[in-house]
Amino acid sequence: MYKAVTDMDEKGRMREMQERIDRNVSHIRHKVVVMSGKGGVGKTTVAVNIASGLAKKGLTVGIMDVDIHGPNVPKMLGIEGKGLTYNESGMIPIQVTGNLKAISMSFLLPDPESPVIWRGPMKIKLINQFLGDVQWGDLDYLVIDLPPGTGDETLSIAQQIKGAHALIVTTPQDVALLDSRKALNFARKLDMPILGVVENMSGMICPHCGKTIDLFKKGGGERAASEMGANFLGRLPIDPNIVISGDAGIPMVLRKEDSVSVKPLNGIVDRIQKKME
Repeated sequence: MYKAVTDMDEKGRMREMQERIDRNVSHIRHKVVVMSGKGGVGKTTVAVNIASGLAKKGLTVGIMDVDIHGPNVPKMLGIEGKGLTYNESGMIPIQVTGNLKAISMSFLLPDPESPVIWRGPMKIKLINQFLGDVQWGDLDYLVIDLPPGTGDETLSIAQQIKGAHALIVTTPQDVALLDSRKALNFARKLDMPILGVVENMSGMICPHCGKTIDLFKKGGGERAASEMGANFLGRLPIDPNIVISGDAGIPMVLRKEDSVSVKPLNGIVDRIQKKME
C-alpha cells in the first residue's frame, strides 16, 4: 500500500514537471539541438556561434548548456564565474547580451574546476529544471548544446521537447562520420526533424603558402549528409582564430576581421534561419 501511494506521488510530480516544461517551451518558437556522435568535433563551438549569430540578427535567443560534465558554454561566451539568481518563479538565466541568455551547470558549481559526479537520474532532473524552471520568456530560438553521444542527456531532451530540430556536427574523418550517422539515426528513431549537418575542421589554409591542407580529410560530412538524405549546412575550416576567440569569450561569428571562418559561420547561421523560418 505504501509503495502504491509513493508511485502515485511520483507520477504526480512527473506530470506536474512535464506541464511546467510544456508551458515554458510553448513560448519558444524554434528549438535547435546541437549534437554529435563523438567528442572533440567542435560541437560547443558551433552551438555558441550559432546562438550568437542568430542574436546578432536581432532575434531573441537562449542557449542551454546540457553538457553537464563539461560545461564550456560560459567560457566561450565570456560569462564564466557568474552565479544564478532566483525568484518565486524559478531560475533567471544569465544575460549575455541584450537578446542572448544562457543557462549552464557551470553557474551552479563553486568553481570551474569542480567535477560533476552524477548518475543519470540527477542529470535528467537538472535538465527538467532547465526546461521547466528557467525563466526563458519569449524566445525566437533556443539552442541546446548536448554532450557527445546518445546517452541520458540526449534522450531526455529528445523526449521532453517535441518539435526540436537536430543539428549534427562532425569532422570529415571516417571514425567521426560513423558516429555522426549514429546520431542521425538516433534522431530519426525518436522522430526528431533533422535540421542538417555541419562539417567542422574541414581543411586548413596554410598561412605561409595559402594552400589548403586536408588534415582530417574534406567533404566527408557533406557526403554523409547526402547519403542519409539530410541537409548539408556548410563546412568550417580549421582556423586558429576560432580557438583564440573561444578562449577569449568572444564568439568568432561576432568578429569583424577578415577571417577564413567568419563567412562560412554566417552562411551556416543564414541557412539555419532560412530552414527554420
